[in-house]
Amino acid sequence: MLLLVALILGLLVGLASGGRLGTLASIRFHWPYFVLVVLVVKEAEALSPLNRVEGAQYVYAAALAALVAWSLWNLDRLPGVWLVTIGTVLNLIPVVANGGRMPVARALAAGGSHVLIERGSLGQYVLMGPNTNFNWLADWVAMPGPLRALLPEAYSPGDLVVALGIALVAFLATRRRAEIKGASDQTASRILSDPP
Repeated sequence: MLLLVALILGLLVGLASGGRLGTLASIRFHWPYFVLVVLVVKEAEALSPLNRVEGAQYVYAAALAALVAWSLWNLDRLPGVWLVTIGTVLNLIPVVANGGRMPVARALAAGGSHVLIERGSLGQYVLMGPNTNFNWLADWVAMPGPLRALLPEAYSPGDLVVALGIALVAFLATRRRAEIKGASDQTASRILSDPP
């Protein structure tokens, strides 16, 4: 849900500042549906019976690693995607260091399904404790105040950086053609008013 909110906010700010939705269609990047596949893998691992299959968490870790590679591949085509890359790497570090699972703070895990607390691990998640690694990069962040009602899950610092990156990509995507068009219009008017 956080990523969807970030996408919508980025688009809204882009539109409010003179960007256009139509510019999104003009952006050409490698494997555009790959991100959707990664999100489906993440949700399938978390919400389906796969979350009880030992070893399935490695599919999630591989999907995160593939997302890092994809975002690096598209650095020159999607301005701002470098933030998504950094955030995904920040998430990949604790996942790899904990056997394919992201640690979740006990207090925040208690707010959701109690299965994680009862079992200690569920799909790509493991209950945070003294035996988990890189807890400071794990899911321990809760949204403040009224945002908590909209975004009740636990988030990692990497999730916040990814969300910021998605908002930036969406903002820049709405502005891209308008800025290019504005620059070319200025060049054309200078040539007409002051021919070579």
